[in-house]
Amino acid sequence: MSDGMTTETEMDTDAIMERVEAFRDAHSRVRDQLNRIMVGQENVVEGVLISLFAGGHVLLEGMPGLGKTLLIRSLSQALRLDFNRVQFTPDLMPADVTGTTIVAQDDEGHREFRFQRGPIFSQILLADEINRATPKTQSAMLEAMQERSVTVAGTTHMLDKPFFVMATQNPIEQEGTYPLPEAQLDRFFFKLLVGLASREQMHEILNRTTTRMEIKLEPVLDGPGIVEFQKLVRQVLIAPHVQDYAIRAVLGTHNSSEFATPMVRRFVRHGASPRAAQTLVLAGKVRALLDHRVHVSVDDLKRIMQPAIRHRILLNFEAQAEGITPDMIIDEMLDILPVESID
Repeated sequence: MSDGMTTETEMDTDAIMERVEAFRDAHSRVRDQLNRIMVGQENVVEGVLISLFAGGHVLLEGMPGLGKTLLIRSLSQALRLDFNRVQFTPDLMPADVTGTTIVAQDDEGHREFRFQRGPIFSQILLADEINRATPKTQSAMLEAMQERSVTVAGTTHMLDKPFFVMATQNPIEQEGTYPLPEAQLDRFFFKLLVGLASREQMHEILNRTTTRMEIKLEPVLDGPGIVEFQKLVRQVLIAPHVQDYAIRAVLGTHNSSEFATPMVRRFVRHGASPRAAQTLVLAGKVRALLDHRVHVSVDDLKRIMQPAIRHRILLNFEAQAEGITPDMIIDEMLDILPVESID
């Protein structure tokens, strides 16, 4: 090739890296906006943004007052997306979430059936205290979270893109709650644990919330931009041996698998579904882009293993009696599971 000439491959590479830089810039701007409000929850913010760009949904678990709802509201302000909130209660009905068919009358007196949309028809939906609703109402979310559509009276209504559900639940208070069924939990891309703030962080929280300080967030990304970045994520490459690591990690959560660890065989009643492997791969692709790469590494998978799998493992009574958590199971697997090459 003569001097000054550029091959088509080099042009393609340059174009791809430009998109990667645009993604990293957008991610940084949204993260910076959220961190203006949130204090000491960098890992939670990171997990929420990974889920958003991977096209998944998030379950936030933590005690009241830790900023779960504030995070979701802040995200809606940092993005140019429609936002709705549903406060889940025991008397909430499925139609209160999805909508219902009503009889409407026009100016001339003609009556017709008309679908009245529920709050689920938004781009960001806050399902606050989702475990306070009955299983029947919880199940109304399943189709929307998986298929991005809602079927009422035999008619399917498509949801706008992107569609992002962020649900919250209290892990301690159990009275008047209904544990999320396995099928519902499996629809969540990540389960993120919102922890307590440190002493220094508490000072900063009080300074921001008990003084005249007022923080206004600026919208820095819109729906079409998010959808384009979600498409970019799926173009990231993953080598066969890296994908195999994700597969073996998921299979290893089943006590009958050849890849199961000693703790899995002893404490796990039911392991993760194939959706867990999809989550690992997609989240790994987002992590690769954030690290300025277009290929996934095993380290990418290890960094998101806990939020991707912790809610998809069902422990037995022995585990509960001994205080074993899903994160402990995953930690052992990360220590034991080797990286194997594929010829």
